[in-house]
Amino acid sequence: MNQRTFWLDLFTGTTWQEFISAGGKISGFRETRWNTVKRIKPGDYFICYLTGVSRFIGILEVISEPYKDDSLIWSVADFPCRLKVKPIITLTPETAVPIHDLRDKLSIFENLKSPNAWTGRLRGSPVKWKSSDGDFIWEALREAESNPVERPVDPRKLERRPPALQTKIGIVTVPENNDEEEVVKTLNQPQLPDEPTAHTEIQYLLLKLGNDMGFDVWVARNDRNREVRGNRFSQTFRLKDELPLQFDEATTRTIEFIDVLWLKGKAIIAAFEVESTTSIYSGLLRMSDLIAMQPNLNIPLYLVAPDERREKVFIEVNRPTFSRLSPPLVEVCRFISFNTLKERLQAASAFVKYLKPEFLEELSEDCSLDVL
Repeated sequence: MNQRTFWLDLFTGTTWQEFISAGGKISGFRETRWNTVKRIKPGDYFICYLTGVSRFIGILEVISEPYKDDSLIWSVADFPCRLKVKPIITLTPETAVPIHDLRDKLSIFENLKSPNAWTGRLRGSPVKWKSSDGDFIWEALREAESNPVERPVDPRKLERRPPALQTKIGIVTVPENNDEEEVVKTLNQPQLPDEPTAHTEIQYLLLKLGNDMGFDVWVARNDRNREVRGNRFSQTFRLKDELPLQFDEATTRTIEFIDVLWLKGKAIIAAFEVESTTSIYSGLLRMSDLIAMQPNLNIPLYLVAPDERREKVFIEVNRPTFSRLSPPLVEVCRFISFNTLKERLQAASAFVKYLKPEFLEELSEDCSLDVL
């Protein structure tokens, strides 16, 4: 059999449903992708990937030459660079195949320079993929079609993402200055004397998770004496007294104030910034400073925030100032919602000591916006 030609086709939960509702006969891409779209031929195949939940959801066969059309199909954008397609396999978000179930078979997980480097192959479409990867995904989807396994989906992860703007430096967002009142209201809410702040409680959960998984942990230097229900950080966890001496003074001082770090020996396994009320996202600024000073630093970065601030996080991560970094912040920073963290920790409580850092990839979200 001749080798099949595969292209990645990215969807959000919203655009996938709109594609299906329109008959599942046309796929489209942004105007800036036209030169790539022109390379796609009838008989090629699209691997459909659902962002937000990180699952493969379908295979489409291309049955036309590329053309341009801006008739309404999708609500988020025109996606005028189009091709007619024939569905070969279409699943639901609940029965779609998680990419993490295939990580031992896909080449994008091989020889990673950092744990999250594989996400770089899933930030834009169309992108040509290896035939061997496409064939394996095809078989996995065929099996899922024949023997569907229902996996719960967080509906918040299926919502469409904030509008993205094309610029000379790539896809960015331009935030509106409309959340200051919301932040002031949140800061002015009364708090019971013994009730921890949401920020402190999430720090506690991340410190406990890291310790339970066997890592040393670090909490921001100015937070060491915080406590949750009588459990003071400095007395409850194996907190490192000093960070590994492998950076210059400016980098070290920046890292010292990151909310939570997991460490193994001299290596930093993961870094977390917790943002619950601040509108300027001081954590993102720390992360961007870190990237600016150490562009080759291979530390997975996670922004942990309330569910209702998810869209705001995506907007902020994709600001032009962060997009000009090398690498752009969106390529190294992923989002974890408060509720997702709590729910997954509760579900994994019986076997938490057996978890690996890859657990974070599964519960976190890629913040990129250049998808259908």
